[in-house]
Amino acid sequence: MDNKYKHRMATSVIRFVGKDGSPLANKRIDISQTKHEFMFACGAFDTVALVNDLPFGEDKELLKDRMDKWLALFNTATLPFYWGQFEPEKGKPHTEALMKAARWLKDRGVTLKGHPLCWHTQTAPWLLDMTNEEILKAQLDRIRREVSEFKGVIDMWDVINEVVIMPIFDKYDNGITRICKELGRIPLIREVFQAAKEANPNAVLLINDFNTSISYEIMIEGCLEAGIPIDAIGIQSHQHQGYWGVEKIQSVLERFSHFGLPLHFTENTLISGDLMPPEIEDLNDFQVDEWPTTPEGEERQAKEVVELYRTLFADPSVEAITTWCIVDGKWLKAPAGFLRADNSCKPSYDALYNLIKKEWWTNVTVMTDDNGFAEVTGFLGDYEAKSEGLDGRFKIAKNSPAVTVCLE
Repeated sequence: MDNKYKHRMATSVIRFVGKDGSPLANKRIDISQTKHEFMFACGAFDTVALVNDLPFGEDKELLKDRMDKWLALFNTATLPFYWGQFEPEKGKPHTEALMKAARWLKDRGVTLKGHPLCWHTQTAPWLLDMTNEEILKAQLDRIRREVSEFKGVIDMWDVINEVVIMPIFDKYDNGITRICKELGRIPLIREVFQAAKEANPNAVLLINDFNTSISYEIMIEGCLEAGIPIDAIGIQSHQHQGYWGVEKIQSVLERFSHFGLPLHFTENTLISGDLMPPEIEDLNDFQVDEWPTTPEGEERQAKEVVELYRTLFADPSVEAITTWCIVDGKWLKAPAGFLRADNSCKPSYDALYNLIKKEWWTNVTVMTDDNGFAEVTGFLGDYEAKSEGLDGRFKIAKNSPAVTVCLE
C-alpha cells in the first residue's frame, strides 16, 4: 500500500472467541471491510422522492436503480433542508418526508448530513413579511426544531452556507441577507451555531462556502477567536469551468488546514461535457437548454476524479469528500454525475469504485494464535470476521485498545 495513505490505516490486536467465550485458537479468520471511516459522500436528494412516492418526473424503478448504484459506492449522504422547500408554508414543515428518507438511508448503514440550516438562497419566502427581529427568532427556532427532531438520525449539519457573500447578496431581497446585513457575519454565525449546539451538543457542525479566498479564512479566524463551536470547515468545489488541478487543491488544503479543524469537501462537481465559459462569475447565470455529456469529456472526468480523490484522501486534514450529484443534469443541467441520465455508469463511476472498494478496501485472512489473538491491519472502518460458518463484527480505529470479537 502507498505510504501516503498510512494515516488512513491502523493495526488492531483482536482476540477472537466463540459464543461460549472460549478462544478460537489456531483458526483461519477471513476479514472483510464493510464501511470506511472516511466519508465518501454524495447528495441523496432522490431518496426523498423514492421513499415517499412523490411525483418527481422520473420513473420509480429508475430512482431505485440509481440509489442501488449510489449505495454500492458511497457511505455518507447529504439531504436537502432548503428552508423554502422544507417549509414553504409557515408552520408546515415537510419533516415526515425528510425523516422517512433519512431513516431509509440510515437503515442501510449510511451516515447523514443535513444541508443547510441557514442560507440566503432558497430560504422561506414568508420571512419577508417579518421584522428583522422576528426573522432572526424564526431562523433560530427553525434550527432548534430540525436539529432536535432529527437528533440520532442526522447528527451532522451544514449550519450556515455561503456567509462571505450573504450580507452583500443583491440578486433579490430575502430575510437572511437582511439579518446578516444588520447583525454582521460573525454575530449571525455565533447565533446559529449556538442554537444548533444547544439542540444537539454531540452534532458535527460545519460552516460551508464556495469562496476559498482569504475572505473565508479571515471570517473563520474571527469565528474561532469568538469561540464559535465550528467542528469542521466545508469547502465547495464546483469545477464547472475546469478542474482545479493538484496545485490549486494543495494550496487550498494548506491554507485551510492551518486552523486545525477537519476539512470537508462538501459540494464537488467535475464536468464530462463542454466546460462553462470562463467569464461567467455566478455559476447560476449559465442557463442552457441542454448540456450533454461527451465521450471525450467522460474520459477527462474519470482521470480528474481519480486525481482529485487521491490528492484529498492523501491529506490527513480531509475527513469527507461529497460528490454533489451522482447523475447528470440535476444542477444547472450540468453533466457532472458519475451516471448518465439513464443511470448507465460513466468511466468516472467505475474509476472511483476501483479506488474506494478495491484499492482502498481491506480483505485479508489471518490465523489466530493459541489464545485466539491475531493482528489485523486495514483501512479505518467497519469489518466483518468469518470462520467456519461463524461471524462477528468489529472496527479498526486509530489507537484502539485490544478488543474481543465474538463469532457466533
